[in-house]
Amino acid sequence: MIEVTNLTKRYGEHVAVDHLSFRVEKGQIYGFLGPNGAGKSTTMNMITGYLAPSEGTVVIDGKDIQKEPEEAKRKVGYLPEIPPLYTDMTVEEYLIFAAELKKIPAKERKEQVEKVMEMTRIADMRGRLIRNLSKGYRQRVGLAQAILGDPEVLILDEPSVGLDPKQIIEIRDLIRQLGENHTIILSSHILSEVSAVCDHIMIIAHGQLVASDSPEGLQKLMKGSMELELTVKSEYERLESILKEIPGVEALEQTASPEKGMVKVKVMTGENRDVREAVFFALADEKLPIMEMVHSEKSLEDIFLELTDDVKPVEKEKKKLFGKRKTQENPEKEDGGTVQPGGTEPQQAVEAEDSPKMSTEEEEA
Repeated sequence: MIEVTNLTKRYGEHVAVDHLSFRVEKGQIYGFLGPNGAGKSTTMNMITGYLAPSEGTVVIDGKDIQKEPEEAKRKVGYLPEIPPLYTDMTVEEYLIFAAELKKIPAKERKEQVEKVMEMTRIADMRGRLIRNLSKGYRQRVGLAQAILGDPEVLILDEPSVGLDPKQIIEIRDLIRQLGENHTIILSSHILSEVSAVCDHIMIIAHGQLVASDSPEGLQKLMKGSMELELTVKSEYERLESILKEIPGVEALEQTASPEKGMVKVKVMTGENRDVREAVFFALADEKLPIMEMVHSEKSLEDIFLELTDDVKPVEKEKKKLFGKRKTQENPEKEDGGTVQPGGTEPQQAVEAEDSPKMSTEEEEA
């Protein structure tokens, strides 16, 4: 549905997006994650045609956003991080105006405006001036204009920002509902939201794509060695001698004991080695009671922090998780995950909103 190839954006010496390539399949909800300054908003602005790329192409359903902008943009509904609202209009006036801009036939405008107001729960605000709305309701109005015209692709940049917990749940349900008939790219800093809503997650750091997979696939790729936390009634030396005899146990680390007569250890094993059953029987044979056994798994937050921590760790993880480096001419997929090569080491990325505004003439230059 969307094909991004070698997308690059430079602001002087700063590289906001560095030869980014990925593909978005039809009918999926994609989560777009990255720390501040990673290039998320810049990428979304280029996909929608709001910004011109320094290099690369964006093709939406076969239409190049630079060569056929009108046809490509007609397929996209966009909610920027700051919704593009005219605060002197009422909610209904603004949505009718947006419907006119999207060239929705006059006989369909009223019906479509009513439909999106009901979907976003703003029908009771139709006569209110947008300037008098709370931030949460303004966000809903922005989402309503993105849905107008029933576009095939929805690009939502922080759609739940400013909403209260009840509204966030409602927006998540709405995104899931929209995902049944639309392709969605969702940018969010709320990792639980991405994990709960998205079918696929893309993580960007320093303007480069460092991981792309399903939430479950990312956890599998990042798992590496298994960790067990054990609390046992025993002396450490005795416990250590027993555990080190179990095949697959590679290292032990003693942690703070919860109480006298107890020992707490962290057991590290080889990749994909599950030693819980062997540990249980070995300690049972020695009549050492296991008071607690916890299998540690990395959360999406752990994965996000590990992949976006710094440039060099990112490069290290990319090699560790996904094998050999790929060339830009021949991106491959291993174990369900993709990684974009960076070429040279990227400079500090700059988000579009943090970058100086440029005129159209400067952009083209």
